[in-house]
Amino acid sequence: MFLRMLKRSFLKSGRTKLLAILTIALGASLASAVLSTSLDIGDKVNKELKGYGANLMVLPQVDTLPVQIPGMALDPPAEQRYIPEDQLSQIKMIFWRNNILDFVPYLSAGAAWQGQDIEVIGTWFNKDLVIPTGETVTTGVENLKSWWEVTGDWPADEQKGETLVAEPLAVKAGIKPGDTMKVQLNYGGEEFRTVVLKVSGIVDTGGEEGDLILSLDWLQTQVSRENQVEKVEISALTTPENELARKAERDLESLSGEEFERWYCTAYVESIAYQVEEAIPGVSAKQIRQVAQSEGKVLGKIQILMALLTVVALVSSVLGISNLMSASVLERSKEIGLMKALGASGLQVALIFLAEAVLLGLIGGTVGYVVGFGFAQIIGQTVFSAAVTFKLLVVPLVLLLSVGVGILGTVLTMGNVLKLQPAEVLHGR
Repeated sequence: MFLRMLKRSFLKSGRTKLLAILTIALGASLASAVLSTSLDIGDKVNKELKGYGANLMVLPQVDTLPVQIPGMALDPPAEQRYIPEDQLSQIKMIFWRNNILDFVPYLSAGAAWQGQDIEVIGTWFNKDLVIPTGETVTTGVENLKSWWEVTGDWPADEQKGETLVAEPLAVKAGIKPGDTMKVQLNYGGEEFRTVVLKVSGIVDTGGEEGDLILSLDWLQTQVSRENQVEKVEISALTTPENELARKAERDLESLSGEEFERWYCTAYVESIAYQVEEAIPGVSAKQIRQVAQSEGKVLGKIQILMALLTVVALVSSVLGISNLMSASVLERSKEIGLMKALGASGLQVALIFLAEAVLLGLIGGTVGYVVGFGFAQIIGQTVFSAAVTFKLLVVPLVLLLSVGVGILGTVLTMGNVLKLQPAEVLHGR
């Protein structure tokens, strides 16, 4: 009997039910789009922000003995230390190795050219690196420093004696791609060696990255620093900091065993830095705060905005359903009065409306999810030029929200159902 009454209600009030389904579907579509995008947005925003550079810096650990002078604390310069280049592949062996997008080593050397001191930097441009698993990864400044503008060609990592010239020096000296430069390269103390470099391109780095940028292997050989680098920049996909991450940053030893495991197994920038230090003995890995904090702030603000949009859409749907159900109660007042006159309690009548709300929520939620996922694809292609991946978790969430909207909107009208008196309704008052 109950199912028959439910079926009759849908067939008799088709227009009202269709409007209710569309109202729920509207809110559900926005919720679906927001949830699908939000669950996928972290990696996409992080990848966009990686275009602005590394978020981790790896340096050799330096042991110093503090010198105490009244009113001052001085750390005397320590002996120059280096990171073994052949250990860098270990970066791709940490727990969060798949979050490491790029890592680039650097070695600097002093030089002179036409009577002026210049700085020479050796690095990887587009290096194919074999890691301990046997896989080959490609990394270098071409990817890490994607904003660098090169006029001419990038040097090849295996090519000897090719260099990029920083734009300020090139403009000042009238250097152009294809030219050669005779440079006095400092390879230790006061010792200089004359080398001839071919200019492959002019680079605008947007900062101070050195006057000449050339192959790391070639520079190491010239200055007798084989297998040695001064620093490594790492670009990693990370999770925005929360209270646990901040607690670990203040005092890692204060974490309980469970907290440490949760911190270690979450892609916080500091936990990735910790794992890099574990993988390569004798180094110190620190976050580059400007980039790392920007990632967290941008992600946080975007997610808050999306959450607010979802709440507004769902509240609007609740109000819409409430109005439609109020109209439905008035439209079906005689039917309700007759059911009560035949012995149905107010709760039993209310259950019919709640069952309708659940069914409307499921139908509207299904329609809304499909439409919302389409919206999410449009957002992904427009903003990130990439498709939003399907997240199974979103389906039950959208359906639950839709059913909740239907029930809440119906509950707001239950007072009208319970107040109806059979005698008054059937008498026509």
